[in-house]
Amino acid sequence: MKCPKGKKIILTGGGTVGSVSPLLAIYDELKLKNTKCPEGAKCPEGKYNFSWIGSRSGPEKEIILKEDLKFIGICSGKLRRYFSFKNFIDIFKIFLGFLESIFIIIKEKPDLIISAGSFVSVPLVWAAWIFKTPVLIHQLDLRPGLANKLMARVAKKISVTFEKSLRDYGKKASWTGVPIRKNFTKKDFDILKIKKDFKLDLNLPLILVVGGGTGSKKINETIIDILPDLNEKVQVVHVSGKNKLEKNKTLNNKYQKYFQYEFLDPNLMAKYLSIADLVISRSGMGFLSELSFLQKASIIIPMPNSHQEDNAQILQDQQAALVLHEKNITKDVLYQKIIKILEDPEFKNKLEKNISGVIKSGKEALDNII
Repeated sequence: MKCPKGKKIILTGGGTVGSVSPLLAIYDELKLKNTKCPEGAKCPEGKYNFSWIGSRSGPEKEIILKEDLKFIGICSGKLRRYFSFKNFIDIFKIFLGFLESIFIIIKEKPDLIISAGSFVSVPLVWAAWIFKTPVLIHQLDLRPGLANKLMARVAKKISVTFEKSLRDYGKKASWTGVPIRKNFTKKDFDILKIKKDFKLDLNLPLILVVGGGTGSKKINETIIDILPDLNEKVQVVHVSGKNKLEKNKTLNNKYQKYFQYEFLDPNLMAKYLSIADLVISRSGMGFLSELSFLQKASIIIPMPNSHQEDNAQILQDQQAALVLHEKNITKDVLYQKIIKILEDPEFKNKLEKNISGVIKSGKEALDNII
């Protein structure tokens, strides 16, 4: 007996981790919808078959391979909205990525391509238009990115995080919110067990510091500067980004309650987020949606001169997070804000309550997109 051939879906995104999480949430949900092969069939195909197209050098490859997804890396370039000699080089990278995408579509013959906004996706989506392959795009941030603007014209459907974004994409757009991965949507986190498993002090608050998918030099340096003041008062889990902060054995030995990671896989990140008393992070919308779903008090430091400032402004307007701008950050300012939240339960509870209502996310978003 032959197994019915499954629909082929290509998920595409990368360069940063921001566009990866919502796509993996969609992948998780569609996997559950996969049908089993008829009894006696010898092939493993189900209702859907997946592959991932990403950048060769981006952080997404490590995440995708752990998901047992077929990963194909292509040449990726970026078009900057300001003068840079890199633009001249990246034009050739984009063209090469376009040629690679044509061959991928010919070989894979996908039935659908899904992107959450990423320059690595642009040449693939353009190639998909030539072959009349349907494309679904998700607009994560409030400000429409250039990559999504370039892909929107050929997309069949565009889902958006915020209602305000509907006017940016017209009739193709639908307001769905942000899909959340299942490892973040567990409501039965055993916080005590997780703390014991991680050998954390049960009596001290935990601060989780995440400088975005690729790390933040400014956030890293400031956290290191205030460790002497935080010592004995809190525990710090610091996700510094790959090659953004040299592993310092002296720090780890001196501060027994300081734990540095270059990177956390999604499962570990979900666990640390579930037990964190305070989160310090950039304002990529994928991560903000997880903070919103888990109702976490947070200090948000958006990437300067980027779409993240618009995301952060939404939280600030709703009094859903304490927002600091990188140019204003000093050792003293950050330390005072941390203490303000941790030592003022009423203020902390207010942030937790308000952030939970800012972003439509979770199962509702998945159902709307799928």
